[in-house]
Amino acid sequence: MIEIKVPYEIGGRSYAGLIVCDDDAAAAGRPVLFMQPDWYGVCTETIAQARELAEGRYVVLLADMFGTDYDAESKDFNQLLQGMLAVHKDLGFTLDCGGTAYKKMLAEAEAQGLITSDTPKYAVGYCAGGGFLMEQARAGEDFDALTVLHITNPNPVVPGTPCKVTGRVMAIHGSADPVTSKEMMTELETELTNAGAEWQTVLFGGAVHSFCVPSANFEGAQYDEKLCRKSYRMMHDFFAETA
Repeated sequence: MIEIKVPYEIGGRSYAGLIVCDDDAAAAGRPVLFMQPDWYGVCTETIAQARELAEGRYVVLLADMFGTDYDAESKDFNQLLQGMLAVHKDLGFTLDCGGTAYKKMLAEAEAQGLITSDTPKYAVGYCAGGGFLMEQARAGEDFDALTVLHITNPNPVVPGTPCKVTGRVMAIHGSADPVTSKEMMTELETELTNAGAEWQTVLFGGAVHSFCVPSANFEGAQYDEKLCRKSYRMMHDFFAETA
């Protein structure tokens, strides 16, 4: 596979997104998939997820929201939580970092001949990355369609933020998710309805948080390979319908 690091700087700190796609001529012209990973950011596990999604389907743009020196895999639960909340609570930073990652990687992918300005643009967010992605979409980022998987923080961090979502939205969630309640999901659905967005929610009965994160294995968060595969099939179909 092709993997291209794309550095950028926010507030004097270094970040590096990653473009991932098949190493063959057929990769050029495939849809873009902007990926906001979970609270581990760019690491061994999320790069593996990006490779899986890219294979035969997309030019994946993996965003870095935490910095090249973050080393998430050495952090415990509370450290990861604090790192995620620091980003989540700062809407200006979320939009600046997420938007910069997206635009820099789009420009590099086009310069490498992997995409054109007319290439369909999709997005996926996992857990906290789903929340970051929704803030970007809410601010009007030009995604044709986006999918959020077991989203964390689905509602605006700044209450009353106008919803300028331009693309189709699919949320795939677990009915027993202890991190994001049904009430929070209902608020998101109401927000999207009021904004005139085309949206749908898929709810897996009994599923908890992080069913698409292979390392998830603690109370309230559990990887489920069957549900993950099903989620990906639904997402691929959703994007294909959008094209």
